[in-house]
Amino acid sequence: MTWRLRLLPPVLCFLLPAAVKAQSPQNVPQLSEPHPGFGLPARQTLNYSVDWRVFPAGVVSFHQEAEGDTQHITVVGDSIGAVNLIYRVSDRFQSSFNRRTGCSIAFSKQLQEGHRQVNSTLDFNYAQKKAVLDEKNLVSGITKHQEAPLPACVSDLLSAIFYTASQPLQVGRSFQVPVYDAMRTVPVTMKVESRESLRTPSGTYQTVRVQPSADAGVVKNRGNIWIWYTDDERHIPVQMRARLFWGTLTFQLTSIDPK
Repeated sequence: MTWRLRLLPPVLCFLLPAAVKAQSPQNVPQLSEPHPGFGLPARQTLNYSVDWRVFPAGVVSFHQEAEGDTQHITVVGDSIGAVNLIYRVSDRFQSSFNRRTGCSIAFSKQLQEGHRQVNSTLDFNYAQKKAVLDEKNLVSGITKHQEAPLPACVSDLLSAIFYTASQPLQVGRSFQVPVYDAMRTVPVTMKVESRESLRTPSGTYQTVRVQPSADAGVVKNRGNIWIWYTDDERHIPVQMRARLFWGTLTFQLTSIDPK
């Protein structure tokens, strides 16, 4: 199998190929503050099943926890079944963002994918207007330290899913999110396409379907991504789908734990 099954829940990552150039500060869209009527959960865990084409591929959990003005998100993703025998994946991600402004504070990941093991941290230093990345390959021992200019306020790949939930999701509306990844900022357009009734293992929901896309043809030949949020004040992401050249990954909500 020549491709890697990535259980990274933020399917927005498929929008950001390495060839994208960093946006200059004047071209970066402004991150709007979370909608005043939206309440981020003080504590909640969302559990998902992951299917690749028609095969069970993995399980993923999103845990959110509030600490003052900071919202912490922890994600655990593991491959299962036949996919686990072919290419074992056990990934961990953490991000945090300001509950009042939506600005990301930090993002980190611990990847175990086949024989690859990499840990990295990305800190957003808005006072110094720079992002700082520290990465270590646990197999080779190679480390990397990198710094890059940082706009006034950005989201990261993981926080962007819940930041989008904090916005009014009205059918026909579009808005942009400056997403920071791989030491660059990419404006991602979130288009609210339609309302749908959606059945998942955790129940049937009335949803709004949102399609993320990147500007300037970034997603050309990269496939399509959709996120279904509940059509209520909670805007829970109950399904995520990435349709790519090697197949379709679908995340479906299996349960909600208030802990």
